[in-house]
Amino acid sequence: MKVTMLGTGTSEGIPSIGCDCRVCLDAADENSRNRRRRCSVLLKYNGVNVLIDTSPDLYEQARRNRFDLLDAVLFTHHHFDHIGGLNDIRAFNFNRRRQHRNLGIKEEPEPIDCYGPKDTLDAIKQIFYYMFDPRTQKGGGLPSIRLNPVDSEFELFEKKIIPIPALHGKQEVYGYRIDDFAYVTDTNFIPEQSKELLKGLDVLVLDGLRYKEHPTHFNLAQAIEAARELKAKKTYFTHMTHMVDHRDLFLPDGMELAYDGLEFNL
Repeated sequence: MKVTMLGTGTSEGIPSIGCDCRVCLDAADENSRNRRRRCSVLLKYNGVNVLIDTSPDLYEQARRNRFDLLDAVLFTHHHFDHIGGLNDIRAFNFNRRRQHRNLGIKEEPEPIDCYGPKDTLDAIKQIFYYMFDPRTQKGGGLPSIRLNPVDSEFELFEKKIIPIPALHGKQEVYGYRIDDFAYVTDTNFIPEQSKELLKGLDVLVLDGLRYKEHPTHFNLAQAIEAARELKAKKTYFTHMTHMVDHRDLFLPDGMELAYDGLEFNL
C-alpha cells in the first residue's frame, strides 16, 4: 500500500491569510515543507485509490499529486476542513465515465462509496443538501456518491478497514487502521479500547497541532507522549498550525513532522 499525505495543515491552511510570521513567509514557497494544505490522505492499494477526507483543497491536491480516479472515501468527521471539497468528487465521476466509454463499457459507473460515522454522513446530507435533493438542477453535474455509515470494521477492496473511535473535544471522530498503518487526526483523547486497536503499527499518523495546549487537539508534547505509548515503528505528526516550523524542530527517534506530498509504502 502506498500512502500520500495530501495535506498536513490545520483548518486555516498555511500560509494563513494576512499573516507574515516566519512560517507563513516561508510557506509562500510552494516547495517549502511549511506549505500546508488542509488534511487529507490518499491510499493506493490493489489497483484502487481510497481518500481519507475531502479537504477544501481537494482540487489542488489531486492536480498536484496527479491522481484522477477515485474509488472510495473514508470520512473522519464532518468539520468543514475535512469535507469541504466534496463537490470536487464529480470530477472523478466524470473521469470514470470517460474511462468506461474508452473501454466500450455501456453501463454507468457505480457511485463512489463514502464511509464514516453516521453523524458525519447525516451532517454531509445537510451541508451538501443539493447533492441529495431530486429537485436540484444539475447544471454542470453533481457528485455521484453513496453514503455508508459504519461503526465497526468492514472490508474495502479486499482490505480490512478498522474505524478507531477517538475524541475531538466532546465530539467522537474516527481514525482508521488499514493493515499496519493508522491515521488518527483531530483528537485530544484516544480511549483505551482504541489504543488496543493501534498496537503493532508500522506507521502511525497522529494529530500534533502546535506547542500550546488546545481544547480539542493534541499539542506536540501530548502527541509525543501518545506516540511513545502506542509504540508504532514510525510516527508522523499532522494537522499543524503556523506555530510549528519544519526547519527547527527536533523530535524523538522514530517521530517526524509529516508534510504535503510525503509518500511511503507499507
